Order: sequence, then C-alpha cells, then structure tokens
Amino acid sequence: MCDASDFTIGAVLGKRRGKYFHMIYYASYRLNDAQQNYTTTKKEQLAIDFSFNKFYSYLIGAKVIVYTNNSSLKYLWKKNNAKPRLIRLILLLQEFDLEIKDKKGVENLVADHLSRIENNGKE
Repeated sequence: MCDASDFTIGAVLGKRRGKYFHMIYYASYRLNDAQQNYTTTKKEQLAIDFSFNKFYSYLIGAKVIVYTNNSSLKYLWKKNNAKPRLIRLILLLQEFDLEIKDKKGVENLVADHLSRIENNGKE
C-alpha cells in the first residue's frame, strides 16, 4: 500500500493470509521542495517508485498488488508518449507480476497515516 500527501510519502509492505493482512514493513519519505510542487499523479508515481525501490528484495518473484488511491495511475502505463520519469518507472515495474488496485485513503489507513506525518524541523 502506498500514499502520497503534499509533503510526505507513506508505504506499507504486507502479506495477506486468508482474510487477514499482516504488516511486514513500514516506510515514509519526506518530499523535498521541488517534489512538493509535483502534481498529485506525479506524487503517487513517486510513491510507487519509492515503495518498489525500498521493498525490491521482498517483491522479486512474488505476485504484487499495489493499493493506491489514485485510479489514473492504472491508465498511465498504456500512454504512448510518456515522459522519461514514467518510462523509468514502467521499466522498473516490468520486472514484477503486478496488479494495481484502487483503495480510498480512508480504507488505506496505515499508508495514509504515514503520508500525513508532518516533520516541522528541517532535515
């Protein structure tokens, strides 16, 4: 599960056993000043990119389902004239057996919460 807000990205790696979802790993990333100016769709792309780079060793060779609250991401992969950043993300994701599903922010609680953590101090 991954989510992006105006200033942070949150990601959760988990595994479903039966009807229960077990959390394995949590990660978050504070966006720099340039990234905070990205559009919502680009922030969600960045969240997926961050998640796959962070959890790469766990995801290789497994069926991967990405839950995100931005449904437009599913259709970007079919875009003919893509920007270099999107092409790089598509090349990364081609290594995986991937499925992207929509999940509202209120249903995607952990990733949504991680993306809303605000750090007022500069890093």
